[in-house]
Amino acid sequence: MQSDGSKKSLVYLVEGHLKLAAIIVSHPLWGTTFAVEVIDSDFSCCQVIRSVRQYPHDPETTVAPSGNGEQTSESGGFKLKFCTVCASNQNRSMVSHLRLAEANYPVISFGTGSLVRLPGPSITQPNVYHFNKTSYDSIYRELQSKDPKLYVQNGVLNMVDRNRNVKWGPERWQDWQVGMPRLDKPDDRGSQGVEGGIVDIVITCEERCWDAVIDDLMARGAPMNRPVHVINVDIKDNHEEASVGGRAILDLANTLNAAATEARQAAGAANFDSGSAGARASFDEQVPDILAAWQDRWPHLPALWTLAWF
Repeated sequence: MQSDGSKKSLVYLVEGHLKLAAIIVSHPLWGTTFAVEVIDSDFSCCQVIRSVRQYPHDPETTVAPSGNGEQTSESGGFKLKFCTVCASNQNRSMVSHLRLAEANYPVISFGTGSLVRLPGPSITQPNVYHFNKTSYDSIYRELQSKDPKLYVQNGVLNMVDRNRNVKWGPERWQDWQVGMPRLDKPDDRGSQGVEGGIVDIVITCEERCWDAVIDDLMARGAPMNRPVHVINVDIKDNHEEASVGGRAILDLANTLNAAATEARQAAGAANFDSGSAGARASFDEQVPDILAAWQDRWPHLPALWTLAWF
């Protein structure tokens, strides 16, 4: 907080092949100004390449966070479509998947690893499974037959038990055919609304997963020419941090959805829902500011952001 009542935040993002830093200054009267600066690997600023002024939202239409940093999501109305991603589609992405589904958001989830890996009896003996071919239920039954005491003690059995009540099995991001109907997954939690195989927001839970998603999207060549926001919320891969991260991601989803709802009303539902870049420009421009405000509420969860294309 500055002496004049303004707040200054720093958010790291990527545009093309450049690492950028968005320095965002919010003032209750002047609105919001953010300058985007090119940075090198040591995060030393080189030059300002863009400066944008945004004005405050009407306080009557702004969703206010509750005391613990979360926001209440109404069950009805427009909902952004989300995708959560971690390495094995087991812990962090699944906690967030469940949180979003419970709040009535359309959501799917993936892992970016080559194989699904779960802790085993030692660090050199992990339990390894294939994406897309192994159900959570079969993983649960196998671990229970191997050493139920060990896998209850380390929390893995409880985690997989939760997962099998969310969706059929772990899926791999790189195998996802964007835009292909997902009509074979009606029992997955959060599946209503993502049957068309399209999402608006991808949230990864680790920087290497974020890198993998961005690299994959660039390799695909954007055949649909449809914008998608890719955000990383860095969450440590343990049960406690995954739970905290799930709450933080729901808070971010609620804030993004409130802004998207306003932009959709202004641009027209049909244009906004079609993914038109022009119709979504107002919302797209707000995302860095939204992320900076969210980062103030969750300072222990470093965030990255970029606008990519399907």
